[in-house]
Amino acid sequence: MRLSKRINALHIAGIVFIIIFLVNLSGLDLSAQEKDCSKSLAPYVPSPYEIVEKMLELAEVSEKDIVYDLGCGDGRIVIMAAEKFGARGIGVDYDPERVEEARANVKEKGLEDKVKIILRDAMTVDVSPATVVTLYLLESSNVLLKPNLEKYLKPGSRVVSHEFDMPGWKAKKVINDDGDDCYGYSIYLWVMGEHKEESK
Repeated sequence: MRLSKRINALHIAGIVFIIIFLVNLSGLDLSAQEKDCSKSLAPYVPSPYEIVEKMLELAEVSEKDIVYDLGCGDGRIVIMAAEKFGARGIGVDYDPERVEEARANVKEKGLEDKVKIILRDAMTVDVSPATVVTLYLLESSNVLLKPNLEKYLKPGSRVVSHEFDMPGWKAKKVINDDGDDCYGYSIYLWVMGEHKEESK
């Protein structure tokens, strides 16, 4: 039963992703602002707060860390990283509407000294200051980001992803939860320098 619930939840999440993505591609953007869909690595579907917390716990985020969230949406991951774990945060999003929302949320929490939100394509961001990078994109988008992550991140830096794997990388830890309700999830953690799969 729990497995079937997880499959149903993933099926529903997949349908939502596809619908939003097709709406974006068709140009029927419901907001007044026109967006460049070529920069979109995934439709905007925010991670639930309980999963955000588990992601940050899995990465063992502390006040020593700088957390970059690529595709930050409303800023909830970097805000929680600062507010609950004492880290500094950089949220990156290509969508001006999401950036405006995230900046407003940061200001509301009084975290302007710890969290910065920048308007940029995640594919072009220098993440070398990051000790932790968080993702909730698509698996295909994770693959596109791999070269930048490997180029910029120092050994020991952590990458954590909600739901989507990173093909070709060996996860340090994986959390799989089928959920007691209809929402199951997976969280993947990789550590740079330990992330390469052994060749057979």
